[in-house]
Amino acid sequence: QVELVESGGGLVQDGESLRLSCVASGLTFNTYRMAWFRQAPGKEREFVATISRGSTNTFYNPAVEGRFTISRDDGKNTVYLNMNSLQLEDTAVYHCAATAAWSTRTGPLDYNFWGQGTQVTVSS
Repeated sequence: QVELVESGGGLVQDGESLRLSCVASGLTFNTYRMAWFRQAPGKEREFVATISRGSTNTFYNPAVEGRFTISRDDGKNTVYLNMNSLQLEDTAVYHCAATAAWSTRTGPLDYNFWGQGTQVTVSS
């Protein structure tokens, strides 16, 4: 049984930083592309960032590029999202996701497994 468990969310002020973690179990982690998505109230789930097997490439939503960094530690079955210079618009529930697809994927339907999410709230 595949399980993805996110942690690290919280309440921060505009301009501050957070680091999200997602620990995976029940799958061969190093064979999966991993991603972060987010969903704000009343909005559709939105792609944030993705990282390939072996960390050979990453891809970001332009709204977060330069502020957020995705990384992975295959020895710990964990993917991270470092978020700097947080803005009010970054407030959302952040979910990690996994896909066996090789190429870069940004659509939610491309991902097979999902975590329950962790809340990030940015206040002014």
